[in-house]
Amino acid sequence: MVMKLGIVTDSTCDLPQYLVDQYGIEVVPSILILEGKGYADGEGISREEFYKRLPDFRIPPTTAAPSIGEFALRYQRLFSKGCDQVISIHAAGPLTSMVGTARQAASEFPNRVKVVDSRSLSLGLGFQVLAAAENADDGFDAALAAIESTRSRLHVFAALDTIEYVRRSGRIPGTVALLGSLLSIKPVIELTDGQVKAIRAVRTTKQANERMMSFMRAGGKLERLAILHTNAEPRAREFLNQVMNEMSQSVPRDILMVNVTTVIGTHVGPNGLGFASVRA
Repeated sequence: MVMKLGIVTDSTCDLPQYLVDQYGIEVVPSILILEGKGYADGEGISREEFYKRLPDFRIPPTTAAPSIGEFALRYQRLFSKGCDQVISIHAAGPLTSMVGTARQAASEFPNRVKVVDSRSLSLGLGFQVLAAAENADDGFDAALAAIESTRSRLHVFAALDTIEYVRRSGRIPGTVALLGSLLSIKPVIELTDGQVKAIRAVRTTKQANERMMSFMRAGGKLERLAILHTNAEPRAREFLNQVMNEMSQSVPRDILMVNVTTVIGTHVGPNGLGFASVRA
C-alpha cells in the first residue's frame, strides 16, 4: 500500500501561493508584532506598505514564532485528508524558535511527523520545501533525500542597504555591526548552515550589485533560482536582467522574483537585494 505524505512549512519560506496550492502544502504563518499588536504573516499589512513604513515605526517591529497549536492544527488537517506521515520543514533553528515549537507539536503525533531544520530562510527554505513536495508521491525517504540534496547545493546571499536592522536583530557580531554603522557601509551577507555571515562590506549599491553578481557566476549552472528583494523591485529586475544577459545558458527557465516576507524584512530592512540558488 502506498503511504500518503503531507508537507508542512512556515511563512518564512516565501513560496508563491500558486506553488503552495499546486502541491497542497500547509503553511504555518509566523507572527509580526507591530506597535504591540500581533499579526499573522501576510495579514493586516501588505509587504509593500510594511517596507515603506519600516524606517518610521515609533516602536521597531519584532517577530514571534507561531504557537504549538498552530503547528498541531496543520498536522491534524493533513492526517484528516488521508496523509499517513508528515514532513514539517522550517526556518533555520539557530535563527528562530520555529523548529523547536514544531517538534513540541509533533510529539502529539508519535512517529507520524518528521521535523526538519532547513538551516535557511526565504527561498533557501522554500526550495527545500518544493523539493520535498515534488517527491512526496515517491514516499517519505525520497522526499527526505530530496531535501538533503537541495540543502547541500544551496546558496543564499544578500546585499543589505543598511546594517541597522540586522544589527538590532543580534544576528551578526557586534563589532561588525558597529563598524558598519560608523562607516555607513552596505553589508553583503551569506546565510549558510543556519548562520548569518557578513562576508563583505561595500560603500555603494553598485558595488553591492557587482559583488552579488560575482557570487552568482561562481555558482555555475543552476537548477533553481530566486531573486529576492525587500521592496526594491527595480533593483531586483535590473539584477535579473544582468543575470540573463551574462548567464542565460546557466540559469533555469523559471526564475522566481520575490518581495521577501515582512517577518524576515523586520530583521534585514528595506531596499535589500538577494538571491537563493540551487546548483545543478
